[in-house]
Amino acid sequence: MGSDRSQTFAEVVEPEIEVMLRVAYSLTSRHADAEDLVQEALLRAYRALDRFDGRHPRAWLLTILRRTHLNMQRRTRPDLVDDWSVLQGHRPAFGAATTASSEQTYLDATLPTQLVRALRELDPRFRAAVLLVDVHDLSYAEAAAVLGVPVGTVMSRLSRARDRLRRRLGPDVLTQGGSS
Repeated sequence: MGSDRSQTFAEVVEPEIEVMLRVAYSLTSRHADAEDLVQEALLRAYRALDRFDGRHPRAWLLTILRRTHLNMQRRTRPDLVDDWSVLQGHRPAFGAATTASSEQTYLDATLPTQLVRALRELDPRFRAAVLLVDVHDLSYAEAAAVLGVPVGTVMSRLSRARDRLRRRLGPDVLTQGGSS
């Protein structure tokens, strides 16, 4: 069984690792965290390979990735502050500056400035749909698996996000690099 499992893993899972890394990077905003998340998801996928029906491997893997991410977040959830007034006026320790997320850095480097600004202004649910489908080229089903919502919800969010971007930017910015 080990040989069959390894062969199935190589054929079904390994071709999707790059997509998993991109999506994990979008979820975590840090390379190291994304790699840890994908590694954990790959271990879970390997263990569950005998229960996989063979259909839609990317959606199956992205579902595992999303659930793994949620589980990892639960484990690392910080203690909450009871009284926020204690933190007002305090600067980060050692003068640490806040850095842009990896998602923001990627967007800044690859998309027109006006589009990046408009994406930042979108509700996070709409922005996530645009990034997964239009930037990372995931299918609606794959994006739905990542977000943990039905496909129709992804389609609705994407439609609303695109409408808001069109209204905000006009047709010129959205068609510079190809189709809108």
